[in-house]
Amino acid sequence: MSLRTVFGALAPLRERPIPSQDEVRARWKNYRAYPIDKTHALHGEALAALGDFGVNGENFYFADNNPPYWERAGGAIAQLVARRSVVEKLGRVNERIAPHGLALHVYDAWRPTAVQAYFHDIWMPRELSKRDPTLTGAALRTEVERYWAAPTENPDAPAPHITGGAVDLTLRWTSGEMPWMGSIFDDVTAAAHRDRMELQDATSYSDREARANRRLLHWLMVDEGFMGHPDEWWHFSWGDQAWAKLSGQSVAFYGPANFIA
Repeated sequence: MSLRTVFGALAPLRERPIPSQDEVRARWKNYRAYPIDKTHALHGEALAALGDFGVNGENFYFADNNPPYWERAGGAIAQLVARRSVVEKLGRVNERIAPHGLALHVYDAWRPTAVQAYFHDIWMPRELSKRDPTLTGAALRTEVERYWAAPTENPDAPAPHITGGAVDLTLRWTSGEMPWMGSIFDDVTAAAHRDRMELQDATSYSDREARANRRLLHWLMVDEGFMGHPDEWWHFSWGDQAWAKLSGQSVAFYGPANFIA
């Protein structure tokens, strides 16, 4: 069976390069200062369970077999929920790829502030300090916030996941196996950068496959209107401040969302 037989109409997406993310990284800065339209019809949109729309996964932070953490994060929830419009979009991506034996696998969606605080304030600074003891103060905070947004109670500058507009995900075959993406989820090194595989000589079969799979995931999500984090191949959002700034929208729709289990 040929590659084009397996992927069909999706095959060109595996061949379409992801653009350099340098400009995206520049625009990403200070996104939490972007305005949120609290009068917009979607501002108060309810959260919805992903599973109700046929989108599956497992909350990575609720599990304890979750490298590199290997422990459940305090405050993590088992449920995967996001704003209804976001979940509907994920459902449409699933419908598009289902004929090819693929589905989305979600690691994380709406995230409690307690989880955000644990990784931003404790786990990530500790891990980065182990790797580079010279990182301290503002430099350490800057490096932490390349991967973990600061928790806040400010409704005008929420962390992306608390809005319900951000999701972390990958692809999986309906048989259960996940296509190789070149790094584990939540890798904090350059290996996780969205354009990493475009910038190196992908000579190994592993690197070539990772490059093709990252391209496929990226373009599937972009085609549905999502914007991606430049340094995290798995992170996409719609309706939040990062999405609004990166996509050139005048305002974001979503502020913090509350979830009651």
